[in-house]
Formats: sequence, structure tokens, C-alpha cells
Amino acid sequence: MTGLDLAPGLSDTARRRAEEEGLAISFDVGDAERLPYPDASFDVVCSSFGCMFAPDHAAVAGELARVCRPGGRLALACWRPNVGVHDVFKLMAPFQPPAPAGIGNPFDWGSEEHVTALLSDTFDLEFEDGDCPQTAESAESVWELFSTSYGPTKALVASLEPERREALRQAFVGLYEQWTTHVGVHQPRPYQLALGVRRAG
Repeated sequence: MTGLDLAPGLSDTARRRAEEEGLAISFDVGDAERLPYPDASFDVVCSSFGCMFAPDHAAVAGELARVCRPGGRLALACWRPNVGVHDVFKLMAPFQPPAPAGIGNPFDWGSEEHVTALLSDTFDLEFEDGDCPQTAESAESVWELFSTSYGPTKALVASLEPERREALRQAFVGLYEQWTTHVGVHQPRPYQLALGVRRAG
């Protein structure tokens, strides 16, 4: 089994945790748009909310097909657009520089039509719906989790001056207060699971 991530720190963390669990997994640092593996290297190719964030969607789709052997399987879990995790990225957007022109919207990968357009020439596809809710004791505790542990939010917080950082915190807490009940936060986070079988040729 092989894992790959663009961020060296995440690969190091995954490697350490695998060793702690006694799992024989190799972890590489690399780019989903240019996978460092030969053609038809894998029986199963999967991504859990990962490759959707690479900018060039067509390049990613080509690489997924290239490294999956004929008859091999594909599984992609991607957040749905316009809901759930998308709301967090929408909230953070005004605090960030604009995205460069030509960058693909990562949440398009949560659309059946988009994935079909990218991959149906090389995979027989089917789709399932799922939900991975965000739960916590409070909206403030969700902010603490994201601002210290979730890469995009953590990096954004580190880039902001104190006044802007506090404005982001208040907006973030306000967002999650709408999903707070008497037992804590429960935010639905729907995702799409795309499953495929690689065609020969």
C-alpha cells in the first residue's frame, strides 16, 4: 500500500502513525497532477477529500486513469458543492487573496456530472451519497480545532494580522453557532463517493 500527499508534514504524520499501528504502508511526497508512479501500478486507486484540491482537474483525472491497472478499482470521496465543508471555504474566501485564474473549483468534484465528464472515458462509474458530520461541544471548539489542526485554516490564521484573525474567528464561530443544539454542534457535511472500474485500453 502506498500513500501520497503534497505536504511533507502530512506524509510524516501518516508515516509515524502507520508505524505506531504496525502497518506496512509507504508514504511519498508528490503531486496528484504528476504522480511519481509507472503506468498501471495499482489495483486500487483512492482519494478521501484529497485530489479534489489539486488545481488542474483534467490532469488529475488523467493520472488516476494512468496508474490504475485495467480492471482495477477507483474510489473518490469528495465534498458536495454549496453545502457543508463548502460553507467553511466560502467563509474563509474574503480573508484570502483571490485564486489565480484557471484554478479548478475543488467542490466540482462533488458533482456527478463533473466526475462523469472527467473519468467516464476510462472508468465505468457509479455514485453513492454519504455524510460525515462535524460534531463538537461548541462552535468555539470547532474554531479551535480548525485553526490549530486543519491545514487551510491554520495557514490562513498564521497569515493574518491580529485584527483580521479575530474577525475570522468571529465569523467562523458565528457560522457554527447555527448548527449548535442542546447537545453541541452537529453540522451535516455531505459528500459524493465515486466508484469506478478501469476499462482496458
